[in-house]
Amino acid sequence: MSTEDRRLRVLQAIVSDYVQTSEPVGSRALVERHELDVSPATIRNDMAALEESGHIAQPHTSAGRVPTEKGYRAFVDEIATIKPLSGPERAAIERLLGDSLDLDDVVERTVRLLSHLTHNVAVVQYPSLSRSSLRHIELVSLGDRRLLIVIITSTGRVEQRTIETPLAADPGDLVELRARLNLACGGLSAAAVGPALTELAERLEPSRRPLLEAISAELVHVLASEAEERIVLGGRANLARSGTDFSRTISPVLEALEEQVVLLRLFQEMETDSLTVRIGSENHHDSLTETSLVAGAYGASGEVAARVGVLGPTRMDYPGTMAAVRAVARYLSRFLSG
Repeated sequence: MSTEDRRLRVLQAIVSDYVQTSEPVGSRALVERHELDVSPATIRNDMAALEESGHIAQPHTSAGRVPTEKGYRAFVDEIATIKPLSGPERAAIERLLGDSLDLDDVVERTVRLLSHLTHNVAVVQYPSLSRSSLRHIELVSLGDRRLLIVIITSTGRVEQRTIETPLAADPGDLVELRARLNLACGGLSAAAVGPALTELAERLEPSRRPLLEAISAELVHVLASEAEERIVLGGRANLARSGTDFSRTISPVLEALEEQVVLLRLFQEMETDSLTVRIGSENHHDSLTETSLVAGAYGASGEVAARVGVLGPTRMDYPGTMAAVRAVARYLSRFLSG
């Protein structure tokens, strides 16, 4: 084993012990807990070299060492394989998410599950209509001049709106209009629906245009309002329990979480990789320099519709958190594809 490989093993041992105990790690502890197959003197030399390179630091005199941001990054980059979830963890995902009714339900369940599995803050981004398309439009007469519009998107979102129509709609006209709407708008992005509706109105008989205009106005309004980016959080209380992991108060972190634009920007900056880890200053926000974000992409048919992740202190169980996020992201992708 080369010196570089051995020092990487020492760093990995320090990170693992510190994550588990939250106490600075000394050379004696490494000898006792890990089979490094070298003398204590060699471990001390390796720790001195890791400190000089900026991978570990000594919080105060006569203390052991703790990983730095650079150390955590080296640790994460060298994770060859993400440890699999345990049987109970896999069962919890299937049990809690398996019978979700719709997208709102699965998102709510996901934040509860991830925050419970990782003991950190779960972050789920809704698939925006700006990145999805219309799958189906349903029209249901409610009697008199009231009409129910059901909008189903490619990402599984279902929106229902009730409108007043200028005239009572004939059932036969509704069936024909529904067919024309789905033919004209099915598969189109939210931005393309408006022009398609305008073109459809121009081809429609004048007597039927008032009903189409009422439906179109509500449809465009729903698509515009639902195109806004949304994020759901869960497990904020977990940050309070890990307050000792922050050198200052956690209030700035909580405030940053409330400003959804901060998290949305972090998600948007990420590559399209299925799993991304941002550590400390890599988050590019002053309030999040002592936090790490593990995020995975999800979507139907291989397309990235949104992201799901976990945010917590840099002293995080990275392998376990990465496994949980990856598993949940895959489940969300199957849900959307289904």
